[in-house]
Amino acid sequence: MDTKPKYSLNPYLAGFLLGLVLLASLVITGRGLGASGSIKDLVVTTVGNVAPDYARDSVLFAEYFSEETSPMQSWLVFLAIGVIIGGLVSGIAGNRMGLKMERGPRLKPSSRALFAIAGGLLFGLGAQFGRGCTSGAALSGMAVLSTGGILTMMAIFGTGYLIAWFFRKLWV
Repeated sequence: MDTKPKYSLNPYLAGFLLGLVLLASLVITGRGLGASGSIKDLVVTTVGNVAPDYARDSVLFAEYFSEETSPMQSWLVFLAIGVIIGGLVSGIAGNRMGLKMERGPRLKPSSRALFAIAGGLLFGLGAQFGRGCTSGAALSGMAVLSTGGILTMMAIFGTGYLIAWFFRKLWV
């Protein structure tokens, strides 16, 4: 077992720095942060490359191809790429790189993987229904004191707290 302590950023400092990034995003682009937009740009580009006639005639996809630029040139795509690169650099710098799956003693690795995949799919579906992910809807919404942003944050954490009660025995 590795007993060497691994470096991680103070969570209060990380939150402060995230607030500065959000403020810079609002000042520079006029919009807050959000990750689901970059996934949507990736899906739109994929559909446009695989089925261009369908994308051009579709009400959903046509608006993305009416401009001269590609959806992949959206600043949100570069934001997502930066988050991935930043996470890799942070993991390497903090000696936290490696493949491992954290799980409770009563949970098999296959069940943990299934729960993680199902949770990710449900979260992605919810982001589409809610017209934004937690960063866009809750974090950016709360930054501008939006009632919807505050309610979204309350719903996210409240639901997480309630659901965690049912699954707690898998982790303890």
